[in-house]
Amino acid sequence: MGIKKRKAYELEIIDIAFGGKGLAKPDGLPVFIDRCIPGDIVYAKITKKKKSWAQGKLIKIIKESSLRKEGKCNYCNFCGGCKWQQMGYDLQLEYKKRHVFESMQHIGGLKDIKILDVLASDDIFEYRNKMEFSCSSKRWLLPSELENEDIKKDFGIGLHVPGTFDKVIDIKCCKIMPNLGNDILEDVRQFIKASNHPAYHLRTHEGFWRFLMLRHSVAFDTWMVNIVTKSKEMDEVKGLAQILAKKYPAIDSIMVNITDAKSGVSIGKEEICLYGNDHIKERLGKFIFKISPNSFFQTNTKTCEKLYAKVLEYASLTGTEVVMDLYSGTGTIPICLSDKAKMVYGIEIVKSAVIDAKENAKLNGIENCEFLEGDIKDVLPGLKQTPDVMIIDPPRVGMHKDVVKQVLSIGPPRIVYVSCNPATLARDLEMLYPTYDIKEIQPVDMFPHTYHIESVALLLKR
Repeated sequence: MGIKKRKAYELEIIDIAFGGKGLAKPDGLPVFIDRCIPGDIVYAKITKKKKSWAQGKLIKIIKESSLRKEGKCNYCNFCGGCKWQQMGYDLQLEYKKRHVFESMQHIGGLKDIKILDVLASDDIFEYRNKMEFSCSSKRWLLPSELENEDIKKDFGIGLHVPGTFDKVIDIKCCKIMPNLGNDILEDVRQFIKASNHPAYHLRTHEGFWRFLMLRHSVAFDTWMVNIVTKSKEMDEVKGLAQILAKKYPAIDSIMVNITDAKSGVSIGKEEICLYGNDHIKERLGKFIFKISPNSFFQTNTKTCEKLYAKVLEYASLTGTEVVMDLYSGTGTIPICLSDKAKMVYGIEIVKSAVIDAKENAKLNGIENCEFLEGDIKDVLPGLKQTPDVMIIDPPRVGMHKDVVKQVLSIGPPRIVYVSCNPATLARDLEMLYPTYDIKEIQPVDMFPHTYHIESVALLLKR
């Protein structure tokens, strides 16, 4: 066919590649196209062309795949929140398992690794306990809105068009967060529209209203509303807080974060509690956790309990073990393991997370958890005690090579590796493989309708 950049072609989607994009292979050349599923016949424009692969942009679907389902959300074809809604959930789980398998083989060079069926999420809608919406002074219009001359390109609050920083879709109803969140979102939208301050402009960096973050506690059915503004002008923000607090008894906390940073990050330089507490509480198993506006907490609470149950199973604790968690965050894993271990050490580089972890341990009356602040490669050498079990739950980029060397030097008998990225999991396991036997990997679906997959791997020293 002689695929060329900036030309459009009719292509058949034959598979899904890691990253969730549809795969076509005209004349054997892999072409990756977003928002396609196997069996689709599509018309796509080639946007990037390399020697061994190409990337295309979907223009239209000529013939729909028999596997294609109707998405529940009005925005699933446009926003980046849940692109896989058009695939049945069982099929999503099949592809997620396969992506873990293929990552082990093709990236890690690891053959014959036992990969279990994916642990499914009980809820595939209304499962997210945290959503962050961006404000825009000039919202992005849906194709259906472009046809209506009466619709203005005015204020919007919602999610970004994938691959852009300044195009925000005005989201009226997000199906992956609990529905009360949509009611709160609508009231915030109407208040900002009528306010005396403009929304933040994502290119000029002028304006006032920046983000709205909503957090929900599944165990206690309470909410946190976190409003992010550019400057400290409190009158209208307090007015919004009063309206929300009066209307929604389930709101337990209303915060404002203030930041003039040009980067699109919702963490404020200053944080003020406008109503209720400066945190909400959540439960995992029998343990309670305080969640502040900028705390990290797994976004699917119910499936997180399944994930941590698998970590506990793989840790195989009897009450006599010393456990070390290399990326302990706000202390959720160490605390969930604490009553089965003799001692748990957590290492975390983010100071605020260490403070949260210590508070969470105190909240649960736990005395056998110690949290250490600092870079792992600096803290590990100072710990003289060799752990019986090591928990490794790194960010998406995986472990630094120096950390891998230190892990191998320490040589704990048992490692439980928790990963949110099959590619870096495969890379790191390859480095550990000569010393450790990879017993099995359990994928866990924390993020229905996306290509993301969490995995827990059990490694035993040879």
